[in-house]
Amino acid sequence: MRKLEYPSIGETLYRDTLPNGLRLSVAVKPGYTRSYAFFATEYGGADRRFRLDGRFIDTPMGVAHYLEHKMFDMPEGDNAMSLLAANGAQPNAYTASAVTAYHFESTENFDENLRMLLRFVSTPYFTEESVSKERGIIAQEILMGEDDPDHVVYDELMRCLYAAHPIRDKIIGTVESIGEITPEILYDCHRIFYNPGNMALAVVGDVDPEAVYAAASELLDAERGPAPERDYGPPETLLPASTRFSRRMEVSAPQFMLGAKLPGEGRGEALLRRKIVSDVAVTCLYGASSPFFNRLYAEGLVNTDFFADLDYAAGTMTLLAGGESRNPEAVLTAFTAEAEAAAEKGIDPAYFSRVMRSGYGSRLRALSSFGGLAASLADADFGGYNCLDAFAVLETVTEEEVRAFIREYLAEDRFALSVIDVPEEGKGGASDA
Repeated sequence: MRKLEYPSIGETLYRDTLPNGLRLSVAVKPGYTRSYAFFATEYGGADRRFRLDGRFIDTPMGVAHYLEHKMFDMPEGDNAMSLLAANGAQPNAYTASAVTAYHFESTENFDENLRMLLRFVSTPYFTEESVSKERGIIAQEILMGEDDPDHVVYDELMRCLYAAHPIRDKIIGTVESIGEITPEILYDCHRIFYNPGNMALAVVGDVDPEAVYAAASELLDAERGPAPERDYGPPETLLPASTRFSRRMEVSAPQFMLGAKLPGEGRGEALLRRKIVSDVAVTCLYGASSPFFNRLYAEGLVNTDFFADLDYAAGTMTLLAGGESRNPEAVLTAFTAEAEAAAEKGIDPAYFSRVMRSGYGSRLRALSSFGGLAASLADADFGGYNCLDAFAVLETVTEEEVRAFIREYLAEDRFALSVIDVPEEGKGGASDA
């Protein structure tokens, strides 16, 4: 494997692409007893339409999440989650809009657990009975989410922002959509998306990179599968499809989430730079140490739960911010005014320098999170770049570059606002306002 050393941040990374297309990254951490493995496919809730055997296939909402649930069933009748746990691992999995990931952490039997992880994720086994049984479990999960204000405020913001892109729909699906999922659909989606050429394996710990390479070579298909051809629908403008959503639910204080669409296409170093510039801009404007946050906190418009972050998935990038507020509209007004002022007057050089140093330090601290680093390595492999190159890129970002981003993408007409309001006095339950 190719060895990359980063003496300035104390990291050593091994990278390679296997003949079958699997992208492999191993961050070696000498002296640590725990190790972490992260095996992911570039397939998530938004990947509902794709070409298979020369024709486009449309699949119901929720297939990627459903498939994640069923992948732990083994042909021998065992459950891979239980086997990993019994062998000293702490396993888990999740499905996002563009990625499904299976991972574990362990302090013992790492090689055995890695082999088990690779085997069960690459071995589909679905029956009519098991798929039908899972439907009721996932339906309960869906219904619980419909009663959760945190889920609703996010889901409705995405529906405000995006007119047609499937990222606007729930990853988990609906009770109706999962009723259409069959073993045949699950097998088809596994075949097209779980082939090694569409996957990445990232390992962090005091491990032998060549042993990881050997295990992946031995247990995964030797042939490179066809590259999935996805269809996310017609191109969208950066303007929101609609600007407001409001619903009353059982909350003690209004919850809100605001957001804007950003350009998300591209790969490689250009994508990495765009992510970093976007992150610096958001931190400068709305971070926990920003004048914006301190001012609104002092005025009682936001509390310590306020956040501002970026989400990149399925060819999209979205700026998201939210929390609790007695006046979400006033927060949105202040939010866009802050961007307008920075675009017009620029960012104070001393403050910008502090943000840059703080950002560098935050990235350094994040390297101690084995799970976070492994996920970042795999995500970078899917994006065509190396996440550890971010430190060098960050050092070259300028205030003028950040200001140009703010001017270009954070205009007032780009934002939408989703609010979950308190019940009307004397009334309970949920209702659209």
